[in-house]
Amino acid sequence: MKEFDLEELAKFDGKEGRPLYVAHQGNIYDVSDSKLWKNGLHMNRHHGGRDLTTDIKGAPHGVEMLERFTQVGVLTQEADQEREIPEALTWLLEKIPMLRRHPHPMTVHFPIVFMFSTTLFNILYLITGYKAFELTALHCLGAGILFTPVAAITGLYTWWLNYMAKPLKSVRIKIPGSLILITTQIVIFVWRLLDPDILDVFSLASTIYFLMVLSLFVLVTINGWFGAAMTFPVEGE
Repeated sequence: MKEFDLEELAKFDGKEGRPLYVAHQGNIYDVSDSKLWKNGLHMNRHHGGRDLTTDIKGAPHGVEMLERFTQVGVLTQEADQEREIPEALTWLLEKIPMLRRHPHPMTVHFPIVFMFSTTLFNILYLITGYKAFELTALHCLGAGILFTPVAAITGLYTWWLNYMAKPLKSVRIKIPGSLILITTQIVIFVWRLLDPDILDVFSLASTIYFLMVLSLFVLVTINGWFGAAMTFPVEGE
């Protein structure tokens, strides 16, 4: 059997007519003939030319699907070691399968909806003058401050577990984006507590405050977009 390291394996990504190889637990399979792999992508999220050992654990099928195809090589020991995780964590992942892939996709929805709600209820207040809308926006902002760090921590965990903490483009954007988001949330929240009537009278301060509120929508959308791009890559990327 031919030996591949991860760099060599990446050359067989199934794009531009190249063969499509994937690895699982040190074994490399040629899935070029599979109709479920189109242009090097499977289910629009799994890329060819990669080690899918961790990905298979979160798939609706087992390794038997790969074993139907021809084994063309093995990963070198060095490449295999890059996939090793602590035994205690391995045991925990076996006991709680949700921890393999789902903590971040689940928790990230909370800051998204709370930031959208903060923006929406502030806009409704400016349109209607109904103070309850503005107070609801404050409550949503507070909830967002609580859940955004949770989403960030689970995101770092998923990045380490499923992507081996590689410096991916989306992650390089999401980390500073999350820090900016959390900082903006805290500034708006403290400002609103110190000046409860900030939006009641039009002024330079209220304009800046409202623009910061609008930026919450923008920031969480950007972070959400690049996060989704990691799970469901845009065609051709």
